[in-house]
Amino acid sequence: MSGNSFAYSEQAGGGEATELGQEATSTVSPSGAFGLFSSDLKKNEDLKQMLESNKDSAKLDAMKRIVGMIAKGKNASELFPAVVKNVASKNIEIKKLVYVYLVRYAEEQQDLALLSISTFQRALKDPNQLIRASALRVLSSIRVPIIVPIMMLAIKEASADLSPYVRKNAAHAIQKLYSLDPEQKEMLIEVIEKLLKDKSTLVAGSVVMAFEEVCPDRIDLIHKNYRKLCNLLVDVEEWGQVVIIHMLTRYARTQFVSPWKEDDGLEDNEKNFYESDDEQKEKTDQRKKPYAMDPDHRLLIRNTKPLLQSRNAAVVMAVAQLYWHISPKSEVGIISKSLVRLLRSNREVQYIVLQNIATMSIQRKGMFEPYLKSFYVRSTDPTMIKILKLEILTNLANEANISTLLREFQTYVKSQDKQFAAATIQTIGRCATNISEVTDTCLSGLVCLLSNRDEIVVAESVVVIKKLLQMQPAQHGEIIKHMAKLLDSITVPVARASILWLIGENCERVPKIAPDVLRKMAKSFTNEDDLVKLQILNLGAKLYLTNSKQTKLLTQYILNLGKYDQNYDIRDRTRFIRQLIVPNEKSGALSKYAKKIFLAQKPAPLLESPFKDRDHFQLGTLSHTLNTKAIGYLELSNWPEVAPDPSVRNVEVIELQAKEWTPAGKAKKENPAKKFYSDSEEEEDSSDSSSDSESESGSASGEQDEEGDSSEDSSEDSSSEHRSDSESVSEVGDKRRAKRNSKSKGKSDSEDEEKENEKSKTSDSSSTDSSSAEESSSDSESESESESESESKKVTMEKEEKKPKQDRNLTKDVSLLDLDDFNPVSTPVVLPTPALSPSLIADLEGLNLSTSSSVISVNTPVFVPVKTHVLLHRMSGRGLAAHYFFPRQPCIFGDKMVSIQITLNNTTDRKIENIHIEGKKLPMGMQMHVFNPIESLEPEGSITVSMGIDFCDSTQTASFQLCTKDDCFNVNIQPPVGELLLPVAMSEKDFKKEQGMLTGMNETSTVIIAAPQNFTPSVILQKVVNVANVGVVPSGQDNIYRFAAKTVHSGSLMLVTVELKEGSTAQLIINTERTVIGSVLLRELKPVLSQG
Repeated sequence: MSGNSFAYSEQAGGGEATELGQEATSTVSPSGAFGLFSSDLKKNEDLKQMLESNKDSAKLDAMKRIVGMIAKGKNASELFPAVVKNVASKNIEIKKLVYVYLVRYAEEQQDLALLSISTFQRALKDPNQLIRASALRVLSSIRVPIIVPIMMLAIKEASADLSPYVRKNAAHAIQKLYSLDPEQKEMLIEVIEKLLKDKSTLVAGSVVMAFEEVCPDRIDLIHKNYRKLCNLLVDVEEWGQVVIIHMLTRYARTQFVSPWKEDDGLEDNEKNFYESDDEQKEKTDQRKKPYAMDPDHRLLIRNTKPLLQSRNAAVVMAVAQLYWHISPKSEVGIISKSLVRLLRSNREVQYIVLQNIATMSIQRKGMFEPYLKSFYVRSTDPTMIKILKLEILTNLANEANISTLLREFQTYVKSQDKQFAAATIQTIGRCATNISEVTDTCLSGLVCLLSNRDEIVVAESVVVIKKLLQMQPAQHGEIIKHMAKLLDSITVPVARASILWLIGENCERVPKIAPDVLRKMAKSFTNEDDLVKLQILNLGAKLYLTNSKQTKLLTQYILNLGKYDQNYDIRDRTRFIRQLIVPNEKSGALSKYAKKIFLAQKPAPLLESPFKDRDHFQLGTLSHTLNTKAIGYLELSNWPEVAPDPSVRNVEVIELQAKEWTPAGKAKKENPAKKFYSDSEEEEDSSDSSSDSESESGSASGEQDEEGDSSEDSSEDSSSEHRSDSESVSEVGDKRRAKRNSKSKGKSDSEDEEKENEKSKTSDSSSTDSSSAEESSSDSESESESESESESKKVTMEKEEKKPKQDRNLTKDVSLLDLDDFNPVSTPVVLPTPALSPSLIADLEGLNLSTSSSVISVNTPVFVPVKTHVLLHRMSGRGLAAHYFFPRQPCIFGDKMVSIQITLNNTTDRKIENIHIEGKKLPMGMQMHVFNPIESLEPEGSITVSMGIDFCDSTQTASFQLCTKDDCFNVNIQPPVGELLLPVAMSEKDFKKEQGMLTGMNETSTVIIAAPQNFTPSVILQKVVNVANVGVVPSGQDNIYRFAAKTVHSGSLMLVTVELKEGSTAQLIINTERTVIGSVLLRELKPVLSQG
């Protein structure tokens, strides 16, 4: 036998050698065991020789094999001296693998690693970023206190490295150094503060992790970086997202007031006796004032929402806990769908997610009720998952669904998994206590289970019935009799003890059965379990006090048996009961109250969820899973009563830079293209430096788009950004920054003062209509609307400042607008003269007007038609002529308005003064933002102005008066249906999904007949975009052309499909909720597509 085993060992050793790419030794020593060990020795010798070879290829091969050994969990520590010699190799591939090895073994072989420390220090200056980062990793892995100063210096240098990968490794090294020497904390905090300002997404997660490890209480370091972290969150790697979200959850709980206090305002209406009327009035004002969420609070909630679609379960769980702990109760519901999606993951993920759902479902049942069937138990589920699902089903049970759940539970009781079956019976008991309507049904069902063949099921049923009967004992004498008969067959100690306890409690209700049960139990007393013996003693005592004639001798017999029992608990209980119930000379005063003591009314047991008290732990943490505080757990603080000053999150703009930038405005006319792109960069920068929290939060989606377009290098290398900014930021940029600064200064004032300021602003004629547009939009509408309105205020202010210049430099402004962004179609199109500056267009490009879903994102127009419409003929207008056209740009005055540009011409030989609009006659709901009055228009002069009209998604006419100093002319604007749309960018998959939801009454179609040459892709595209402002959707089929848009007012999707059929026919299909607009658009498109 021993020979065989040695032979097997020898063979295994040889196989292992072959696996590592070495030839098995041909000579085998006489002993198989020694052969194995010598083979190992030979194998490592072979690797050592390869590492000492002069050829790089041999060294590289050896290092690959060694790293392979480490990956398989094999010990390669004895090769350390041979490997460490190659640390200075000039071959980068060998050097990388050597560093991988050293990171693994540097802590074990500290003395040898210290010999190469100068090499690591040199490698910190290596041109290759991977080598620099690896050297820092090795250095921080040598856990020797003597090199702490060297590590500290290396971390400081690496934190200023140009490569974000090296800076990321510096953040990792901070944690290692802190655990080695906590006294370095203050210096490390300085490095963390510096790295927190880093704009790279690669660094963000790692530095926040370092922050959490070293100084989680230093919230002040986060203030200035809060908005940047919120905006970078979507692009950070997944594990970084988890860390940042958990940190921001804690931050939000300290910096914002509770969003759960909406209904708490009107509780105490009583006036305090000593309070003055002014104080009372102030308090009532505060109570009446509705809760207004801090824009930074809203920014965090909005920017984490897309991460609910993450493929990483930890990220989804982190977002879910953030919503649970800091979002308004009305918004928490959106996490339920994402959590239910995670239940398709592996069992470990399911376990954690179900634990968190179990905690949530206790407080808010409504969140998970729609997904009830997702928590039904499957036969393949492990027991731990089954029991958690049962817990959730119990929490979600109510009068409406209890009948369905009880049918489900009946199936579970028959399960082969006995632990699960027992848990199901407990669940039925909890449902019976929680929902009084089904108590009797559950009880009768449990009684039926008493005849089950399975002992565990019967035993658990007995225990649950005992608890239910405690709640209403008087009604169920028959059940107690039935259970007494089961004593002969049930052997499970807990069940027998429960039956005896029930009979003892109700001995007066079953006077004939109780003494007989005691007689049977006296016979088998010595063979019973200790738990049962204790209950027999209790039953004897209770019967002795209530029916001493029949049971006096029996009880004394049982007390004598208990007196000499092996268990001291039973001997103790026997002495206690004897002294209490059997009177003698030594009996004290207690014996008088024996009956009251034994037969006192017992409180009914409270059947509660084991997850009831877990909600004080942060969801998704180890502490919540274990239900005990784990090491390193950081508790969530309570919401502050009064929000701390929000201005601490404002990022200051350095005054010196502003002075340097002002001359750069001269370069605006010389290099318009450069100006345009620098503006977009400035927009990207504003996520960090903007002090206005609303505009900050609003530009988030736009910035993501821009970041996606720009290269990674530009986003990582902050120095190049600062350089390009300082060279080409325009005067407009300066003004915008100045305005944002002024806003940040006023931010700390109270809300009442802000309201007064708003009222004073409305008195200015230029902002009257924009403020009315603001008032019309309700507070509950999405953030993007208020953002675009705040943007419009900035624009109107800029226009007022620039108005004198505008008349003079009109032609120059027009030349700046010849940009490809607005005309991607190859057909030549002459753009009319819009009165928008290039910087404003750059701003509008970044705006994302979508409010409904991630699918809808407004795109730039594919085509801008040249066609103008007559607003006022020169004959009717006494020399004043007006034409208007639709520039197909997002309206700067409100995101529900259609942008219209009006060109005014003075055809007379005299000056026309005070051109303005009045006498608006608009249908119900329609709104208009007029242009600022024009002081004068020179003879033969021309000027273009912008205005916005909210047509409420209808083609109704907007009537108003165009007035001069002397006359008023009635004019009207009726929009073509195609101009009530904004183009939308979406994928073919999203198009089909949305189209599938807009069928039936939401779909209109018609057949088009035309010559084949009219059905070429370019002709169809040109004709459709000429009629309607739609975006082109990429199509995988040659015969189908898809276009998508959304209505300007309501944001309803408008999906247009042109499907070519056989011959010269095609089908035009329009899907939209706005069926009236859809049918009008169909009528307009049909003749255009049909004609040649």
